Amino acid sequence: MTDPSPTSTPTFSPTGRTATSYDAIVVGGGHNGLTNAAYLAKAGLRTLVLEQRHLVGGAAITEELRPGFSFTTFSYALSLLRPEIIHELDLVEHGFMPLMMPGDFHPTGDGGYLLFGDDEEQNVQMIRRHSRHDADAYTRYNYDVDRVIQTVRPLFDNPPPNIFGSDPEDQADVAWLLKHLGSVDRRTIHDTVRMLTGSAADLLDDYFEYEPLKGYLASSSNIGHQIGPMAGGSGLVLLYHKMGEHDGHLGAWAFHKGGNGGFTQVLARAAQAYGAEIELEARVSSLLTRDGRATGVVLADGTELTAPVVVSALDARRTFLELVDPRELPDDLVDDVRRTRYRGTSAKVNFALDGMPEFPGLAGAAPFGGFINIGPTLEYLERAYDAAKYGWYSDRPFIDGALQSVIDPDMAPPGKHVLSCFVQHAPYQLRESDWETERDAFGDKAQAVLEEHFPGFGDLVLQREVVTPPDIERLTGLSEGNIFAGEFLAPQMYFFRPSPGWSRYATPIEGYYQCGSGTHPGGCVIGSPGRFASQRILRDRTRGR
Repeated sequence: MTDPSPTSTPTFSPTGRTATSYDAIVVGGGHNGLTNAAYLAKAGLRTLVLEQRHLVGGAAITEELRPGFSFTTFSYALSLLRPEIIHELDLVEHGFMPLMMPGDFHPTGDGGYLLFGDDEEQNVQMIRRHSRHDADAYTRYNYDVDRVIQTVRPLFDNPPPNIFGSDPEDQADVAWLLKHLGSVDRRTIHDTVRMLTGSAADLLDDYFEYEPLKGYLASSSNIGHQIGPMAGGSGLVLLYHKMGEHDGHLGAWAFHKGGNGGFTQVLARAAQAYGAEIELEARVSSLLTRDGRATGVVLADGTELTAPVVVSALDARRTFLELVDPRELPDDLVDDVRRTRYRGTSAKVNFALDGMPEFPGLAGAAPFGGFINIGPTLEYLERAYDAAKYGWYSDRPFIDGALQSVIDPDMAPPGKHVLSCFVQHAPYQLRESDWETERDAFGDKAQAVLEEHFPGFGDLVLQREVVTPPDIERLTGLSEGNIFAGEFLAPQMYFFRPSPGWSRYATPIEGYYQCGSGTHPGGCVIGSPGRFASQRILRDRTRGR
């Protein structure tokens, strides 16, 4: 049982920088920073990416914790990655290889299970085994949620309008938004508002009776923020995760060959192919400015690098309060950033296994080529959250895991497996202890839950990695270990992300931009912030700003 320690080696060619002056410098080599750099380089800008660690990827990395076992240390799946990025950056040419997650396995807590795949009729029949009423309601639920997704998607796939601007383009964007919303029927608008502001539990109670089905559907509302499925705001996260797609299948998830680290290596190769340079182990300490304009950056070793465009792929707290002297910024922006809620509550527990876990009643079958969802009911999910309200971790946590070696056998030696688990809830700050003290005890809690559903699981464990919210902060730079770079709450989304009036990727400092997950449309491996920021930068350059 170990503290995370990086051992992997980049597979792209880390040539480093060749100069001290560039057209654009991107701070942070996570997936959004790499996406932004690739677009800027493709447009002809001499672009440099500066990454503080020994490998690119940010929170989307793959590491070899044990010889032959590859772990996706943090994020582990693809769904929200926008198709435009794949095509516009020619990612397939650079090795992009997503593998379809064929199903979700959900133990019901009473010895039974739900198993969902991409065949909707089979899913309905699976539900019908437990509840005829819910089988009939399932199609109606998916139809209604899909209508909400179609309403929200144009907002998701475009930069937010500046509702505070007087520029004619700003006014045209606001007019477009009002026209779009005005074209949607009243029932769907009402459902949209309910999902954006209400609770997942209230929504699901409208459709379903079978508690394990509600637990399964509500589970995605429980990931990444410090609220439970019965609290207002949980519906927004449920909706966000439902908006993903893979190969045209709405709501489907994929796993990249080699894990999400394999994906960010693809992005790095694409950026380099367009001419971007990438320097590793290059921590940026501050932004250089002159007369209200960005002129470059200073590295931790004192090296100064110049560029008329600097792009921060970090979260808002680091972008505005650490790289910049807050006195250079408007007071209202500084106040908004200071009160942004992060409250990381996700931990990872990753296992190297000596074999395949077995679920009683499956007679040796192993339908684990996708997610393993352990949160049997709404009440279970809510109780898994309860302790976090008072500064402690759950005794019986919710686990969202994936046996990635089933999908990609190269992730583990023959006959062996790796299981990557998001474990909720684990508050960033513990009330009466610290995470170094509690690390193994927390891992034991997660392992005990897995043992409960997969008897003999503990005998399979060859090695265990526990990654706490402070670890996530230390290793990725995500404040308080929040995997979304700021909680998904309505006051922190769309034209309020990261601050009212500053949601369109520029900042008050001319030439200084933001492209991290703390900007619209938010976290997960999505790439849109990097893409939208590049569009803003190139437009401003065209206009001579």
